[in-house]
Formats: sequence, C-alpha cells, structure tokens
Amino acid sequence: MRVIILAAGQGTRLRPLTDSKPKCMVELNNKPLIKHQLDLFAKFNVMDINVIGGYLEEKIDFGGIRKFYNPLFDSTNMVSTLFCASELFDGKEDILISYGDIVYNDDVLIKIQQSNDKVNVVVDKNWRAYWEARMDDPLRDVETLKIDENGSIKELGKKPNSYEDIEGQYIGLIKIRSDVVKQVKDYYENLDKRDLYDGKDYENMYMTSFLQMIADNIMPLTPVYINSGWIEVDEPTDLNFGRFLQ
Repeated sequence: MRVIILAAGQGTRLRPLTDSKPKCMVELNNKPLIKHQLDLFAKFNVMDINVIGGYLEEKIDFGGIRKFYNPLFDSTNMVSTLFCASELFDGKEDILISYGDIVYNDDVLIKIQQSNDKVNVVVDKNWRAYWEARMDDPLRDVETLKIDENGSIKELGKKPNSYEDIEGQYIGLIKIRSDVVKQVKDYYENLDKRDLYDGKDYENMYMTSFLQMIADNIMPLTPVYINSGWIEVDEPTDLNFGRFLQ
C-alpha cells in the first residue's frame, strides 16, 4: 500500500501556531500531527510514504518519506495538491490518501487496510459525540453523508438541512484499489478545466466534490465504518480532544 499525505495547507485558523510551521507540524501531545501518522504507519510496516507539502514544506523533515511539492498551495485546494503526485497513480499499489491535519488510531488504519473495494472512504458513525464536544451547533460545521440501498455512499460534502442528512462523517481518509487507480486519475485529468465544481474552479475543487463525481459517474464509494478513534485539527481548541482517539 502506498500512502499519500496531503500536507500543503497553511492552517490559517490555527494561527499563531502556524506562523512558523505548516499545519501538519502543529503538535498534539508534544508530537507533530504528521508524526502521529508516520509512527502509526511504521508500526504496521507501511513503508511507501509520500508527503505533498506546500506552505513551509521545508519544515516537514523526516526520514523515510518521499516529498512532493505544490507550488500553488496558496491558490489551489486539496485535489490539486493530490495530483501534484500524479506519477504515483501508476496502478502498481493501492493508494491510501490521508489528510495531513488528522490523527487516528490503530483500529482506524486496520479497518481501511482490510477494506478492499474499489474506493474505500472512512466514515465515523459516532461523529455527533465528537462534534457536540467541539461546538454548540454541530449542524453549522458538518456535511451531509447519505447511504444508498446498496450500502454505498450516494451523497457527501453538502450542507445539511437536519441531522437526518448525516449518516456518518467523512474523516479525510480514502483508499483506492490498485486496479482502478489509473481510472481515477484519468477521470480527474479529463474533467473540463473551465467548469465549476460545487461553485469552485478546477484548481480549487473540494475533495468531497471529487468523491461525489466519482460516485455519480464512474464507480461506487464504499463506506468503511468506525466509531470515533480519530480527531481533526482546524483550530487551536481542537488540540483539547485527544480523548476521542481512544
């Protein structure tokens, strides 16, 4: 399995913690967020680790990783960052795509490793307890996630009208099986670069928009269910919720 960690972001909401370091290098329990991931991969003998940096990428300095760079990190979004490493989409290995601002435990990694459908998307069924701990009104922050009659994800990434629109929460962890990796890359590269995608241009397309288009047009998205065991760090207060890693 080949890992791609998306770590180009500036983390503006984390300032001043990100004034002199990229978002993925902010520390949780005295360890950079990305180092939590690297240590977990090492524990499970996952050795093909690729990191795509951008903002202050030189501060991401660990042995045993291959680095890529998004020179347009300040004017593009996550899908553009991902395909800065398009050469990795050669179909030789499954690809695990991980956001650089999340931390997750052994059980989460085991579950995504064991799921062998075409596109596997980690979904937290216990999301509400986590969001209610973080904020007074979870509906203002979370996104829709709906499952169809076949058990596949039929919608994600939209603004919910009610809690009924949320059957789980996408956490920023995806695995694409090796035999469809090239198909996913080709689909992205052949999209109309002049079009808008959920109101964003091609270079600023959201990952959830891209996943939705995969589900609508080329292949199912399989949910990989977890119950907590992860956190995301968007704001300084998020560093207080390490208990949800248990």
